[in-house]
Amino acid sequence: SYVEMARRMVDMGADSICIKDMAGLLSPYAAYELVRRLKEALPQTPVQVHTHYTSGMATATLLKAIEAGADVVDTAISALALGTSQPPTEALVACLQGTPWDPGLDLELLAEIADYFARVREKYEKYEGQLRTVDVRVLAYQIPGGMLSNLDAQLREQNALDRYDEVLKEVPRVRAELGYPPLVTPSSQIVGTQAVLNVLMGERYKVVPKEVRQYVLGYYGRPPAPIDPEVQRKIAGEEQPIAGRPADSLPPELEKARQALGDLATSEKDVISMALFPQITPEFLRWRRTFTDVPGQVIAAIAAALAYEPPEAAAPEARATAQPWKWAGRLEAIRARSFRAG
Repeated sequence: SYVEMARRMVDMGADSICIKDMAGLLSPYAAYELVRRLKEALPQTPVQVHTHYTSGMATATLLKAIEAGADVVDTAISALALGTSQPPTEALVACLQGTPWDPGLDLELLAEIADYFARVREKYEKYEGQLRTVDVRVLAYQIPGGMLSNLDAQLREQNALDRYDEVLKEVPRVRAELGYPPLVTPSSQIVGTQAVLNVLMGERYKVVPKEVRQYVLGYYGRPPAPIDPEVQRKIAGEEQPIAGRPADSLPPELEKARQALGDLATSEKDVISMALFPQITPEFLRWRRTFTDVPGQVIAAIAAALAYEPPEAAAPEARATAQPWKWAGRLEAIRARSFRAG
């Protein structure tokens, strides 16, 4: 059971338990019962709940989880909420006002934050998919919000959005044939990409990505259920899956990553980042070094200059209210310009 699994995790040293509902399928009363049992079994362990708005149940689910004793719930500011994102922060704050769980957040300040991020979001509108509202099909196909967005993007790139419903129906079929892998990264991308290819190619498993073949051969671990033998043969032929722990067959990478970074690495986390993301870590660490070499007083002076508005040009409320998230955005611009200049 989930409670026993949580006990084992705490015994192994887990500081908290997070219920991650990546598909937005967790119903309010199921959330209540699960959180209640976890808190009864592990009263000293914080329980967190993360869900998505895809099915439309998320706000109600978080409310029932809070009533059952959840310590942390995840939301998003309204400008970035709903669809395949999280439920809006402001709505949950309003629901909890005057209750024992009132978080005490100022709705007017939250509205300012939402206004800011609404303008930021406009800059990226052309990258947004069509999944901006509730999609009850997720209840039938049980596909996570992030995976829906990924499928939308893949079909958009192929100018094949008209095949979207076909792909949705193909996903659970592929998932069953591959042994019901959990639809979280990276296995969600493995299942989703294969479903897209099956639909677009006109023949199932005619084209098989390297990652799907590696999954079938055990590189991603043992699937929860057996893989369909015919699909296994079609993908991997007579090659047998890995019998032991997949990582045991890999050469050591940590020392190699340490040597590749040299003095760019200032912590063990940097080395781990290099091992996981070798393409982008060196560039990020060089950017970080460029920024940290700039004296703090200089950054503060530039930020103050950017934030300053002459009295005659500023609205009264703008002069009276500090908006640190705007300063943060300007600081990011300074850092980016400094990195490009370096």
